Amino acid sequence: MKVKAKFPSSTGNTFYTEVRRRVNNDFKKNNRSINADFGMWIKACFFLLLFLALYLTILLFSVHIAVLLVIIAMLGTVCAFIGFNICHDAIHGSFSSSKRINTFFSFLFNMVGANPYVWNITHNVVHHTYTNIPGHDEDIEVATGLIRICTEDELKPHQRFQQWYAFPLYSLASLSWVFRKDYKKFFQKSVGACQNKHPNIEYFNLFFYKFLYYFIFIVLPVLIMPFSWWQIAIGFVVLHLAQGLTMGLVFQLAHVVEGTTFPKTNADGNMEEAWAEHQMRTTANFATQSPISAFFLGGLNRQIEHHLFPKICHVHYGRISGIVKQTAHEFGLPYHENTTCLSALRSHYRILKKMGRVA
Repeated sequence: MKVKAKFPSSTGNTFYTEVRRRVNNDFKKNNRSINADFGMWIKACFFLLLFLALYLTILLFSVHIAVLLVIIAMLGTVCAFIGFNICHDAIHGSFSSSKRINTFFSFLFNMVGANPYVWNITHNVVHHTYTNIPGHDEDIEVATGLIRICTEDELKPHQRFQQWYAFPLYSLASLSWVFRKDYKKFFQKSVGACQNKHPNIEYFNLFFYKFLYYFIFIVLPVLIMPFSWWQIAIGFVVLHLAQGLTMGLVFQLAHVVEGTTFPKTNADGNMEEAWAEHQMRTTANFATQSPISAFFLGGLNRQIEHHLFPKICHVHYGRISGIVKQTAHEFGLPYHENTTCLSALRSHYRILKKMGRVA
């Protein structure tokens, strides 16, 4: 059994103590809630209404096949945006101070093909604690055997081309999630070093909501739309290629770019640095000055702030980012960021190219 990585205890005037104090003071001084503001609620309504409009258009209206495929791809992208903006915050408990509201919006994760309970384990518990630690953070195990992103992985001959085939593979991320990943993570003995012990109700939830999703996105279109089953299957794949590419690229640009590290534990399972310092070395921001990225990516382009303050709604990350950056510099810690999405993509490409070759 894997031993959980252990971070040294923080004592005295540490980076995390100071940055938390400054951020908390900022919210108190400005009399602001750490949860969703009015703009966040408007954004949530916008994405949910857009999802409904696109889905009903696909299901009920007759349009040219080329236009239909474009609308289907748009729906897949909107599904990713719902996950980024609404479900992600809700599962972290940062959307609202009300547990009921967070639970309701967490439930919507099922409607984009993913299980919120499994996501909580793999993302909130494991990834946020053991970020980029090989053997612990399973989020960095992307297409095992095909994509190599850290030196601990065995180098295989075909990986010298991974900078070319990785991006098409990312498009399959959503399909894998719907049909494979959630089941695999749920039934394996552990995620990283965390043992899996599930309440009985979660077995029911996993299968019930998966089959509900299959009914809404596969069975119902077959019953209603004037197409054969194989044409519906093509549409379903197009939806998930768009959703998967959007998800895959955004997730990779936060942790697998130049500058971020993949620290290992020592023989006793201990990490050299405290948890917050570890987050600063393994996480990166991108396109932080882009209002479009801020609106559509749900704060995932400000991963540094998100990893330090996952209980704060993402609409506040832009305001507190200056505090985090200044405090990091004062404590001699890196603050990784790429100015645009394109520069982050280029950086990720260079990492893939480097990891596909012998050092």
